[in-house]
Amino acid sequence: MQRVAFFDIDGTVFRSSLLVEIVDALITQSVFPAEAKEEIREVYEAWQNREGAYEDYIVAVIVVYLKYIKGVYYGDLADIGRRVVAVQRRRVYRYTRDLIKKLKSEDYYIVAISQSPKTLLDDFCLQYGFDKVYGRIYELGPQDRFTGVIVDEHLINNKANIVKRVFENNPILTSKDSIAVGDTESDISLLESVEHPICFNPNQKLQNHAKRMKWEVVVERKDVIYYL
Repeated sequence: MQRVAFFDIDGTVFRSSLLVEIVDALITQSVFPAEAKEEIREVYEAWQNREGAYEDYIVAVIVVYLKYIKGVYYGDLADIGRRVVAVQRRRVYRYTRDLIKKLKSEDYYIVAISQSPKTLLDDFCLQYGFDKVYGRIYELGPQDRFTGVIVDEHLINNKANIVKRVFENNPILTSKDSIAVGDTESDISLLESVEHPICFNPNQKLQNHAKRMKWEVVVERKDVIYYL
């Protein structure tokens, strides 16, 4: 039986968000209109000024992506996405990068779960040896243009559903010594689904929950890794 480790990607492995980076690139390349940037500016500045929550900013980015992806040609997203990943692919945290490498050497089955578009995730996760990648899949309509509909949204919105699917579809996997790494309260259902949850650079809501549950907390700041 093979052991399993689950990783959130944005803010946990990648030091930014693939969704944020692709939206910015789509605006720069005029695939999304310039006003898309204005629609998220206020909430972005509130987060930058530590007056608003990062989660509010990400929600605003998701809203903009869903609004403007409709009608976009898949090839345009794929081409820009490859360029984004080529630039960003090494901008990862040392702790999670090294943990993935260690677990791969111990024959863990490594799974990525993210709310970012799967098109980008597949490319990004390839270099780190992930065995399976779960992300948001957007429906394609006529002429390979996006309809704006998310496929199986109910599954990806609750990461515990993905954990359950992984075990159901892979009878050679065991939940014994299973590991999950996440950074926000949206990862709580994922962390609750394994034997060894790790809260990495948690936000306040996840930190509070981790303290109650006595979960391991790890913080990476500059070139120092703290085990709390």
